[in-house]
Amino acid sequence: MPIFALPSSYGVGDMGKTAYEWVDLLADSGVRIWQILPLNPVGYGNSPYQPYSSCAGDELYIDLDMLCGEGLLDETPAPFRAKAKSVDYDSVRSYKAPYLRKAFEKFVPDEDYESFATQPWVNDYAVFRAFKSMNDLRCWNEWPDEYKNWPQTRTTLDEACQKEVGYQLFLQYIFFKQWTKVKQYANAKNIKIMGDIPFYVGIDSVDVWAGRKNFLLDENGVPVFIAGVPPDYFSATGQRWGNPIYDWDYLKENGYQFWIDRIGYNQKLFDIIRIDHFRAFDTFWKIPASCPTAMEGEWIEAPGYEVLDTVFEKLPDLNLVAEDLGMLRPQVHTLKDHYHLKGMKILVFSINTDGKYAKDTEAEKENMIIYTGTHDNDTVAEWYKNLGKARQRKVRRFLKKQGLCNGSVISRLITYVLKSRPEYAVISMPDLLGLGSEGHINTPGTVGSPDWEWRMPDMASARKAFASYKKILTSR
Repeated sequence: MPIFALPSSYGVGDMGKTAYEWVDLLADSGVRIWQILPLNPVGYGNSPYQPYSSCAGDELYIDLDMLCGEGLLDETPAPFRAKAKSVDYDSVRSYKAPYLRKAFEKFVPDEDYESFATQPWVNDYAVFRAFKSMNDLRCWNEWPDEYKNWPQTRTTLDEACQKEVGYQLFLQYIFFKQWTKVKQYANAKNIKIMGDIPFYVGIDSVDVWAGRKNFLLDENGVPVFIAGVPPDYFSATGQRWGNPIYDWDYLKENGYQFWIDRIGYNQKLFDIIRIDHFRAFDTFWKIPASCPTAMEGEWIEAPGYEVLDTVFEKLPDLNLVAEDLGMLRPQVHTLKDHYHLKGMKILVFSINTDGKYAKDTEAEKENMIIYTGTHDNDTVAEWYKNLGKARQRKVRRFLKKQGLCNGSVISRLITYVLKSRPEYAVISMPDLLGLGSEGHINTPGTVGSPDWEWRMPDMASARKAFASYKKILTSR
């Protein structure tokens, strides 16, 4: 359940009252893990996998009511797009921005703030965002040299820029405080939060701007090679993500500090961390930046064992989950199993309806997580609807064979997941609500609306949906 999909008064899910109501509902229903999408500031296409920073949080999620309660706003803002069925990122940002600015003007830094603001990543991020504002939000490699090369020169900033930097530091501090309270509340209710880290970072990010030696870039800061995947289930021409490729030789020379810092900070935010596109620790698809699609490229071996050995040595309490989906070579699973990481199994990908009878083709293991689906694929209802009559009959026969004869096919499929062998079972909220295409969160290979805009209709429908499975959930 993405944060942005929670009901709220201001057009996007946030860390306010509804987040606590949601945690209460999870706890009362017997849920023990809440998995979310990345919380980082979204950039191109509003994708959480193309953020401006690996550590920063998106100010979009800051709760305005809480700022009012702390005396940083004089009055509670009027509701805005509270009943909207989708997130309009630009309009919500425009609505919230004046209130966040007003709160900043009244904010008085204290010792806790000063301690937070001394973190190197947060100051670099604040300068990065200030420079983006001064350069019409263009990518950093299109800025004048004085801004582009600031991480190397560290020249003194003028007064106006310093104020904007202070505003960005304030936003990150407030985000951290509000998110920490939500996480602590969830943990007190015996709920762990599973966060999500993209394997790659976006070119238009503080990670690349302030650490360009970690990536394969030309002298102008433009990627020489980019990331993606070759043609697959989702796209006949592959997925050309555009993220810069890591310079693994340089990372090794520096003890993989980039990965330690990145994962280490996220360890403060989440109890469990899912690494998206984990397979790139084994081999990654390297596409020449000049290629318009992902069809041209080559698989390159990555130093996965060295990286993960170093990360676990420095962060011994780390709890990682590997996103190991798609067509993988066996070495990916060997790498995952070497560190006893849980992998992922997707219900709609594992049930084969080609034979006389439908069957689950993937061996169930304890050390994995079974999902109904992820944010990238069809909902269960959408998948079932598109099967056709003959294959639908095979699915119903399969469920009957499992002793699941009552209720809708969708509810029986969810029950099958919840009663399966793996220790963790994760149900996407659109599936729990029984939604079809209207619950689709993202379509890989596409950019912009309606991706990442889904909102849960209301909390009442969620309570009703959870009630149907409470007995199963509380018995696991």
